[in-house]
Amino acid sequence: MSSKLLRGTFILTLGTFISKFLGLFYVIPFYQIVGNEGTILYNYSYVPYTIFISVATAGVPLAVSKFISKYNALEEYAVGRKLFKSGLIIMLCSGIVCFLIMYMGAPTLAKIFVDPEDVAMLQDIVSVIRAVSFALIIIPFMSLIRGFFQGHQSMGPSAVSQVVEQIVRIAFLLAGAFVVLYVMDGDLVTAVSVATFAAFIGGIGSLAVLFIYWYKRKPYLDQLLAKDKGTMDISLTDMYKEIILYSIPFVLVALVNPLFQMIDLSTFNKAMQSIGYSGKEAGEALSVLNYQTHKLVMIPVTLATAFSLTLVPTITNSFMKNDRLTMNRQLNQTFQVILFLILPAVVGLALLAEPVYTLFYEHSELGTAVLRAYAPVAMLFALYAVTAAILQGINEQRFTILSLLVGILVKLALNIPLIKWLETEGAVLATALGYAVAILINLIVIKIFSGYQFRLVFRRSLLIVILTLVMTVITWLLYQMLMIFLDPTSGWHAIMIVFICGGVGASVYFYLANRIRLLPLLFGDRIERILIKLKLKK
Repeated sequence: MSSKLLRGTFILTLGTFISKFLGLFYVIPFYQIVGNEGTILYNYSYVPYTIFISVATAGVPLAVSKFISKYNALEEYAVGRKLFKSGLIIMLCSGIVCFLIMYMGAPTLAKIFVDPEDVAMLQDIVSVIRAVSFALIIIPFMSLIRGFFQGHQSMGPSAVSQVVEQIVRIAFLLAGAFVVLYVMDGDLVTAVSVATFAAFIGGIGSLAVLFIYWYKRKPYLDQLLAKDKGTMDISLTDMYKEIILYSIPFVLVALVNPLFQMIDLSTFNKAMQSIGYSGKEAGEALSVLNYQTHKLVMIPVTLATAFSLTLVPTITNSFMKNDRLTMNRQLNQTFQVILFLILPAVVGLALLAEPVYTLFYEHSELGTAVLRAYAPVAMLFALYAVTAAILQGINEQRFTILSLLVGILVKLALNIPLIKWLETEGAVLATALGYAVAILINLIVIKIFSGYQFRLVFRRSLLIVILTLVMTVITWLLYQMLMIFLDPTSGWHAIMIVFICGGVGASVYFYLANRIRLLPLLFGDRIERILIKLKLKK
């Protein structure tokens, strides 16, 4: 992998991982503060918010980074700057419009999720949806600035701003919910509304960081602008046509996960009640599926998200220069690294499902079963993010739309029948099948239009599978031994089991990978220097 791709990937991966790490672990105190009922209410607001924020940003970070990367490669720096200046105004306007639509449309959204006759629950959902909608005003504006930096191959501003945004959001969320419930003796709806409003506060923190970076980097950016060839004079209309063509697939890719969750929100309760579950039992199962386990499953996907963000400008650059050799090498490295990092993670998560769920929430047979079934789907989430990003890089966005629509149709068609057959795990299976079909379409398109051969990835995948099997056997044996002395249904015991088994499993996996020289093959000379510094290699 080229040093620039690896460095950019590492920076954005680190920032995204820390952000996701914080976004995961806050659920432990948040769950203790608001309980299962509070997380259900929180989920009803956050899934539609995710959909609205995807539409409001219009795939801006990736679309703008691709646009700017393309014209920077041609040394037409003024084109990107022109887009940036006008885009800030457009994003501010789109954010305000989406905020108004979500705020005023909250009652209609609420009726999709619950029985319209349940007036009290409807009012509660409307309140939390309106509280989170304020974030739409600021996030699109902020996303354009991130895209501008990424287009210049500068991943630091995005990474740092993500982390700051998450820290500020979580601090306000936890403190606000706690103060409302335990200091002011307020009600649960107000506490959850404050928690969702934290998205707006986090956005302000992130924007402040990006302004600081802009002030520091502006002299360098101005130097680039001075080197502009000036051979292209592209009108704003033509720019936005190109951005729209780029952004539509990005919007749909960003929407895929929340749309799958939205399908569950609108169909799960009815399907469960049709087979004899009460409304309360169905709501609790939905919370386990769409909030508790989903949070855990998304941990391994963090790496894929980071790779998809860095892939677009680098692959676009290679594609524009018709450097197919470099592009194929980047694709080889990316697929292999994704499999190398995520496969053992999802297997370990499934193996340790009971203590992991107990560690983050509380012991639950349903939570354990759903997490065990859901964990492997993380690999599909990751592969979809990466394959969709590759399609953007080779200018085959139209097929991203096709694969997404087919995947959603599969989820829609199978969700209710599979829930009636397998209950909560049925919704997981419907999600897996929808993603699998979409990924298959993406891979076929990549092969046809880029000429990419998967032979090397298949060979290395077999090696990664063997390493994962060895790790799994050792970890499972250790897990069985620990259960003689420790109880996975107990909080502190669960912590010990997860850290001991996870630590040993990861150590075995990376040790074996280093012994067979897979690590240097995947990560290059940089990993060699790290191993030498850690005295793991002479």
